[in-house]
Amino acid sequence: MSPERLARINAMLDNRQSDLTICLEHIHKPHNLSAVIRTADAVGVPEVHAIWLAESTRVSNHKASGSGQWVDVRSHDSTADAINHFRGQGMQVLVTNLSDTAVDYREIDYTRPTALMMGNEKDGISDQALALADQDIIVPMVGMVQSLNVSVAAALILYEAQRQRQAAGLYGVRTLDEAICQRHLFEGGHPIFARICRQKGLPYPRIDEQGQIQAPDDWWQRVQMSKHAWEHLDD
Repeated sequence: MSPERLARINAMLDNRQSDLTICLEHIHKPHNLSAVIRTADAVGVPEVHAIWLAESTRVSNHKASGSGQWVDVRSHDSTADAINHFRGQGMQVLVTNLSDTAVDYREIDYTRPTALMMGNEKDGISDQALALADQDIIVPMVGMVQSLNVSVAAALILYEAQRQRQAAGLYGVRTLDEAICQRHLFEGGHPIFARICRQKGLPYPRIDEQGQIQAPDDWWQRVQMSKHAWEHLDD
């Protein structure tokens, strides 16, 4: 990969906020997830979580282009599973909800490890998520409508989190696991080889500090082979 490409990917990795995430509950409009993924990439959120309303609506970020290449989508079977996952990461869990107990989203300390949960436009957040969350929050509305599109509300809240974290000096310090960084460096810097690896079931090689592939000779030989020939290599 070019030095410019390497520098850009490394800058992205240095600004990823490994302890900030967002979860969409009971998704039925995949385009909203796509919009949230785009915002997540823009503010440095490495993962977006999803609790799907139906199997047919699921979106695989592995096939996505653009921002979907850089943000992982993690699926959960239930709201409880998702929240348990966030608790295991030591995150505060926030839900967007119109209620008497909700506070202005700008009053939250987003420098803490945080998972933001949002419901769909039709039903909002579930009672279960509300009961399990640490705090419900609102985006103040002074017009005739009571809520924004979920992707718009997500953008407002995530950019407030970015503002707070930037002021606290949390950007520019790499916190992502090295294995995740290596995957992004390989897939983003060597997309043709990454596709070959996925097709042939080959492990990803290591990328060095100059952005070059570090792999043994047998890996290169297998990359150049047809899948049929590779499968019979050890026969």
